[in-house]
Amino acid sequence: MMVETDKIRVPMREQPSEERVRNFDSVPLGYSEKEAMAEARRCIQCQDPACETKCPVNMKIRAMIEKIAEGDFKEAFLIAKEDNPIPAISGRVCPQEDQCEGVCTMGKKGDAINIGKLGAFLGDWAMRNGVTEELHIDERDKKVAVIGSGPAGISCAVDLRKLGYHVTLFEALHVAGGVLQYGIPAFRLPKDIVDYELTYLQKIGVDVRLNNIVGQNVMFDELRREFDAIFIGTGAGAPRFLKIEGEELMGVYSANEFLIRVNLMKAYDFPRHDTPIVCGSRVGVIGAGNVAMDAARCAVRLGAKEVYILYRRTKRESPAREEELHHALEEGVIFMELVNPTKLLGSEDGWVKGIELVRMKLGEPDSSGRPRPVKIDGSEFIMELDTMVNALGTVPNRLFLDRTPELETTSWGGIKVDENLMTNIVGVFAGGDSTSGGATVIQALGEGKKAAASIHDYLSGR
Repeated sequence: MMVETDKIRVPMREQPSEERVRNFDSVPLGYSEKEAMAEARRCIQCQDPACETKCPVNMKIRAMIEKIAEGDFKEAFLIAKEDNPIPAISGRVCPQEDQCEGVCTMGKKGDAINIGKLGAFLGDWAMRNGVTEELHIDERDKKVAVIGSGPAGISCAVDLRKLGYHVTLFEALHVAGGVLQYGIPAFRLPKDIVDYELTYLQKIGVDVRLNNIVGQNVMFDELRREFDAIFIGTGAGAPRFLKIEGEELMGVYSANEFLIRVNLMKAYDFPRHDTPIVCGSRVGVIGAGNVAMDAARCAVRLGAKEVYILYRRTKRESPAREEELHHALEEGVIFMELVNPTKLLGSEDGWVKGIELVRMKLGEPDSSGRPRPVKIDGSEFIMELDTMVNALGTVPNRLFLDRTPELETTSWGGIKVDENLMTNIVGVFAGGDSTSGGATVIQALGEGKKAAASIHDYLSGR
């Protein structure tokens, strides 16, 4: 029988906001073993666990939590790894409130079980204690190429390798991980966690080839001749633009460039790392998703005095995770609702100095189900800013697609696939953000798993 204390989740310890704005260290401090067990014991072990069906990779969440409650962390970790190759990562960045935790039975009368943080705890515990899977792989004579080492590529490569295929993973950058490395700040996803999780690929025998741009260093046709199947997980790394006057001004960034400089190239630690970044004292971020929150919180840590989220709807409609929005507001980010940019203003020497905004009101719901923002005529006003970050979303990168014109794409630029994630080219599959246009880490993991199963069926003649 549930008692009152079971309604409240074990709180996660965090860095105080006044301290964390001065560093890039992880904000959540993680569960201790005792705290993890206490949180896991709140789970009532539903007979038909909705959390598992809502999980894009269908993790065995009930069994995992049961083992945590018993203190058998090794077994819990091995259960998690059966379906999720990177639990320490996904536990930190997945939108659990919209997935597993969103349908948790405990959430109907109190707090849902903190499934994400328990998954992160297991990954961290395994790393500290040197625990890994003990796999026996029956080798096959087929070879598969995986293009892109983001979440979709990781899960596809891991599942195919477990099935015995010889997997070669091609990554354009000098480190593996894709968006996990360049897109998500260390205060949300510590890079030592990412690096450790990705060593798993090599441990199980995946051949990871860095600094390899398919279409430049190695041609797509070469891969088609050498490999029996190909998975494309190139992500959606190209920014959407505002297409307004002044976007060419200095001091105006896409969120992609801003976050790559900060996260991957460690501009926050200049000059020890030799990538500079110009971040002024008044920063505006256009958009209100997780990427916008990441950019705004980075700007705070880079020393900006005022950081504004400029959004055409309200906080209620923000697509950002509740946790990320909460942390941003705690750290002093100012949320300016119901405004939309019309043009950027520049100084004589070519630097951005302000933005013209128009006020909006909310109308009837649009195709997303959210109220449509409607311009209020004559409500334009000027706001002084010296740095602008555009976080309006991304599209698939044309660098790869322009060199593979034989691949069919959608009207918005994504790779077209069938229900099995096969492209118009037989034996070539795709998934993740390169087909969806930008979703979540766990959804990309799910598509990578689905593609691996389809590739296995294809190579098995089914």
